[in-house]
Amino acid sequence: MQDILLPFPPGTTRAVFLRREKRFLALVSLNGREVWTHTNNSGSMLGLLRPGSPALISPAAGPGRKLEWTLEALHCDGSWICVNTLAPNRTLRAAWQAGLLPEAAGTTSFRAEAKVGDSRLDALLSGPGGDIWVEAKNVTLEFCGTACFPDAVTERGQKHLRELMALAAQGLRTAVFYFVPMVCAERFAPADFIDPNYAALFREALSRGVEAWPYRALVDERGIRLDCRLPLAGS
Repeated sequence: MQDILLPFPPGTTRAVFLRREKRFLALVSLNGREVWTHTNNSGSMLGLLRPGSPALISPAAGPGRKLEWTLEALHCDGSWICVNTLAPNRTLRAAWQAGLLPEAAGTTSFRAEAKVGDSRLDALLSGPGGDIWVEAKNVTLEFCGTACFPDAVTERGQKHLRELMALAAQGLRTAVFYFVPMVCAERFAPADFIDPNYAALFREALSRGVEAWPYRALVDERGIRLDCRLPLAGS
């Protein structure tokens, strides 16, 4: 079995999820004491927010944080699912550094938060063979073995697909790295039933040369392992 690719931050500990409030707050029970944690996940986390389910929380990074803890993962249907939206970017970088992305073979540099036009994309992979512009997304929704994105309407995600299509039209390689931290996922599809506009743009993007890299990850209380690339549903 592959070693942990991306460990959780030191001090990550187990708690019990109680409820979510005001989008970026989650209440957990830690050693019998109620504690507010920060969640950076702006999605709905549909199907994951089950009171009484196990949670993983990590100590807040850096001084000045109002809350002492960050919500890292929730336990659902027998497996841990990462809900920290920094996990896809961190996993993308760690997987690239470890040589686990054959799609990026030949690239020799990784630039995070690369500026393109008036906005930024998550990564620019460069090498003698050219550049690859990559956006990373966190996938936490699954139905009958199909991992689906997004779990809420995402105008930002739609914007990213348009930006990638514009770059592809210039002859550049572009891709979306879909981070799927669900052991039960067997394939990937856009969530037409949640954001039909994103789903339509996803299919248009594929037809215009944007690549989709859906990768299943395995998560335990130590951290994240990259498992395998998932096929697209219907392909």
